[in-house]
Amino acid sequence: MDKCCGLNSLLSRSEGAKAYFLSLPDYVQDTIRQRAGRITSEDMLRRYAENLLAGDK
Repeated sequence: MDKCCGLNSLLSRSEGAKAYFLSLPDYVQDTIRQRAGRITSEDMLRRYAENLLAGDK
């Protein structure tokens, strides 16, 4: 998948990324939205979310 334009672009072009993002807790979604410009791939989205969720353990 090509990298371009941040979270909104990623979510609009990838059903998998969108489904994953929407499955995350609200606070994780909010934190990711604050960094939306830096999230350019589904892999990056998943790694960032996993790091945030790891802080809950």
